[in-house]
Amino acid sequence: RCYAIWYHASSDSANEAKLDSPSATQSIGADEESASFLVKAANMGMAEVDLGRLASEKARNQKVKDFGAMMVSDHTNANNEVKSLASQRNISLPDSVSDEKRKDKEDLAKKSGADFDKAFMEAMVDDHNETIDLFEKASNNVKDNAVKTFVDNTLPKLRHHLDSAKAIQKA
Repeated sequence: RCYAIWYHASSDSANEAKLDSPSATQSIGADEESASFLVKAANMGMAEVDLGRLASEKARNQKVKDFGAMMVSDHTNANNEVKSLASQRNISLPDSVSDEKRKDKEDLAKKSGADFDKAFMEAMVDDHNETIDLFEKASNNVKDNAVKTFVDNTLPKLRHHLDSAKAIQKA
């Protein structure tokens, strides 16, 4: 967790410097809440794609494989929107997942069969609860209308993912 905080702090520091620079007026301005949200959303989104790919390869249960494929597709699309929003606002995003998310994937990759399926779906419920919390806070706090629109348009899909993950867990 310490590295993840440092990781985001370094992106945040780079973004604060950009926000304070005179050239920042050449692109769309970004408030600190929006910049921080986009950095965190990028990290979480990349992690979901990585885990989804892993599930597509390793899952035994077809519903878990299908859920993994949905993670890759839906979160790749959301990641592209995050990248576009960040680029327009001159916000630096991480180019890979935080150490915390990388370790989560490595731990999951060590599992196989039904153990993998169970652990993956638990991770998906936890991750989506965390992501929904991030998006709900952003919906209330970001000042950038385009970022808020992205957040509000993405929340229903995230809630659908959470509901689907819970349903697969119960099956």
